[in-house]
Amino acid sequence: MAQPAYFNRTYDETLTLMVEARNYFRHNERVERGRAEPVIGLRMSCEAMRVTSRLTQVMAWLMVQRAVQSGELSPEEALESERRLSGWDVCLDDSFGADETLPRGLRSLMDRSHRLFVRVARLEAMLIDRMAVNYGSGSLN
Repeated sequence: MAQPAYFNRTYDETLTLMVEARNYFRHNERVERGRAEPVIGLRMSCEAMRVTSRLTQVMAWLMVQRAVQSGELSPEEALESERRLSGWDVCLDDSFGADETLPRGLRSLMDRSHRLFVRVARLEAMLIDRMAVNYGSGSLN
C-alpha cells in the first residue's frame, strides 16, 4: 500500500531536522552554552531537550503510521493512547522561542520543531476525527 502524500515529505523533513539538531547539539551548542551566562546555559539545555522531545515524538508517530500502511497495525491500533503523540505540555511550550539571548541556530531548531509537532498533531487529530466518523468514537479518547 502506498504511503499517504503527507507521509514521505513529513518523514524526510523530520529526519533532516533530527540530523541537523544532532549536528548542532554535538558541535555548536556545547561551545555556545559554555560562553553563556549560567541561567542562559540552563535555558539552552532545556530547550535542546524540548527540541529532542518534539522530534522523537513526531518520528515515533510517523513510524506508527508506516506500520499501519504496511499492515502491521490496524488504524484502530494506531490510535490507541500509547501510540499517539504525547508530551503535549513539553512539546507545545514555545515560551522561549523569541528569546534573543538564545543562539540563532537553537532558536531556528526550536521554531521548526515546534511547527512540525503542531502540524503532526493536526494530522493526528484529522485521523482521529476520520476514525470517529467511520467507526464511532467509543475507544479513541
